Amino acid sequence: MELSRRTFLATAAGTSAAAGLSALGLGAGTAAAASGPGDVVGKVTVGYQGWFACPGDGAPINTWWHYSANGSQPPSPSNTTIVAWPDVRDFTRTYQTGYAPLGNGQPAKVFSSYDQQTVDTHFLWMQQNNIDTAALQRFNPVGGEGPTRDAMATKVRSAAESHGRKFYIMYDVSDWTNMQSEIKADWTNKMKAYTGSSAYARQNGKPVVCIWGFGFNDNQRPFSAAACLDVVNWFKGQGVYLIGGVPTWWRTGDRDSRPDFINVYRAFHMISPWMVGRIGNVSDADNFYNVATLPDLADCNAHGIDYQPCVLPGAVSLRQRAHGDFMWRQFYNHIRAGVKGVYISMFDEFNEGNQIAKTAESQAWLPTNSGMLALDEDGTACSSDYYLRLTGDGGRMLKGQIGLTATRPTRPVVAGAGGTAR
Repeated sequence: MELSRRTFLATAAGTSAAAGLSALGLGAGTAAAASGPGDVVGKVTVGYQGWFACPGDGAPINTWWHYSANGSQPPSPSNTTIVAWPDVRDFTRTYQTGYAPLGNGQPAKVFSSYDQQTVDTHFLWMQQNNIDTAALQRFNPVGGEGPTRDAMATKVRSAAESHGRKFYIMYDVSDWTNMQSEIKADWTNKMKAYTGSSAYARQNGKPVVCIWGFGFNDNQRPFSAAACLDVVNWFKGQGVYLIGGVPTWWRTGDRDSRPDFINVYRAFHMISPWMVGRIGNVSDADNFYNVATLPDLADCNAHGIDYQPCVLPGAVSLRQRAHGDFMWRQFYNHIRAGVKGVYISMFDEFNEGNQIAKTAESQAWLPTNSGMLALDEDGTACSSDYYLRLTGDGGRMLKGQIGLTATRPTRPVVAGAGGTAR
């Protein structure tokens, strides 16, 4: 997502909430989702940015979109917005950057999300790893990025249909001045048409839409509770199943949340609290199990709301991943709490470094002057597709296809498979 999502908010200290929840009959493992299985409940959803472009790829934006600080110049060590390097071996079309060659001597090239083959490859990876649903991020479409974002929706629909995956529109309201009227017009005039696709996600028989950003205590989303509730009720009136991408502390109404938004949050069909920047290691994940996951889930159950917490692979650049143990601990904690669906933050977020898409596995696959870290930064070799495979195994545990286990079953490297390990 946008830079505004990266603000670090300190994890709240707190003693275990398990005892209090047990007294209410809402202890770990006893929760039941308000809804039965659909395309989000009971499923693994990934956030899909689809926001990388390169001059020459045909995109209307015609710039190094989300690759360069100065988009008129190719990304380089002094002109970059990415902090992790993509593995581009599966793409048929790539674009030369200003970085030095990779450690193995190959040219330092990147992909464009605008190429249909890129999107098809991403959705093929989802299919291969049993990732069910993609939430296509849609920021303010009224400005200069709008035509490119419009085209990306068409490309995602095609890829989802071709690879048997589901997708839905996820509006991010950051920096959207006229959001209250324009989001309704955008849905009515453009995005609603995508619900006719066989691949468009449905829950409880309704097309799924997510709105991310209501109630955050910052200046990029200053909308009043009344304005936000109007939008929520309007979308519900359109017959959609509405997910709220809400602040971490939505339930308590403090820290990253505005205090007067509880009625907005509880108007959503599903709540999905944001977690990037809030936890960074296994200990943090265990703390949040007590201070957030268990009480959040109990509150949602009490109000008939579905709950979709985030699972983070961790930022490569911050050495958070612990060769998959950090991510697996979150899967384990959510599933033992009784969570019925998860949101992976994110699929292709190379700007924050918390992507699960194929990533440079060692210095051999990084530009020699990049200063970036590879997946083996902690000394454990990991294939470039490791976090796709780990997500697939987490999904199997979510769905009861393997038993609940705190021990990560995914091997960081599959012998002999190289960068395309299956």
